[in-house]
Amino acid sequence: MFHYIGLSIGFSIGLATVDHAGYNKNLYFLEIYREKLYGRSFVLKNRFEASEYTVTDRKTGLMWVKNAGISEFPLTWKEAFEFTEDLNRDAHGGFTDWRLPNRRELFSLVSHENINPTLDSGHSFVNVFQGYYWTASTCARVPAQAWYVHFGGGKVYRGMKYASNMVWPVREPSPGRVQIPFSGQAHCFDENGDAAPCEKHPLQHGALSSGIPWPAPRFEVANGYILDRLTGLTWTRKACSDARFLTWKDAHEVIAGMNQRHAYGFSDWRVPAIRELESLADLGRHSPALPGGHPFSEVSDFYWSGTTSMYEQRYAWAFYTKDGAVGVGFKNNPEFSLWPVRGQNDQARGNIF
Repeated sequence: MFHYIGLSIGFSIGLATVDHAGYNKNLYFLEIYREKLYGRSFVLKNRFEASEYTVTDRKTGLMWVKNAGISEFPLTWKEAFEFTEDLNRDAHGGFTDWRLPNRRELFSLVSHENINPTLDSGHSFVNVFQGYYWTASTCARVPAQAWYVHFGGGKVYRGMKYASNMVWPVREPSPGRVQIPFSGQAHCFDENGDAAPCEKHPLQHGALSSGIPWPAPRFEVANGYILDRLTGLTWTRKACSDARFLTWKDAHEVIAGMNQRHAYGFSDWRVPAIRELESLADLGRHSPALPGGHPFSEVSDFYWSGTTSMYEQRYAWAFYTKDGAVGVGFKNNPEFSLWPVRGQNDQARGNIF
């Protein structure tokens, strides 16, 4: 038992019902601004609604513990679950269904426009540790490791479960209405990385399988490009350019050339934002961490995003398909591939955060 002390496009939409992939969901947006070329994330005016002990994220529908330092000190992955169970026994904030966030949920809090902490300006949290926070998600390739998110810079990586990181519990005020897609992870593992029955680990990511379900089929194949029916984004079927490894500048020049010649009939291709790349990740798979049966060819291990790191602007965010990690690369080094994207992310379908 642990003890503790407790901006290129803008538009306004009211309460709207969106019929997408066979189900309806209500989305509430106020003055959403999206900068497509440079991968700016959605910004929601009055995004966070705070009470004495909790903060509700109106963009995703999740409720978070307001005190992001509630554990006071870092815990192992197993201890993090035990700590969350303690919160429920004590009915923190009047609730008994707190849990560790899965990776996609915790990543939804990250703002790539800010550092120290990487949260939207005007957030309502207190005591945010500018370091790593655990998620409930196990690394599929190395099950003895779990995913964590860095709230100083925004990195998403994995580490051994016996290591110690901070804990930021979350809950769903309205189950089934959270606007974050399912991550793909549907199995449970213990702190040693051994497969474990999910009924014995009811707060694990694999046991909950929370999030918007993927449409079936998820991908719609066309001539040279693929529509992701979950996000509305269109990707090139060949998941890299002719030059497999490029500098960041070269990647943008390739995009300019594609648009000039109307590649595949379109002239609005772009280097994807880091969230767009991450939206492809299936955390239940690895090598690559993409949905099973995906139709893409020539998938590379590393991809540039169009999102510049605010920590050091000579670097840009990058997506690693082997596990699904989110890191950075030096823009002048030809070490990453390009996966062109176009499409409907600016229409606020609610499936990319």
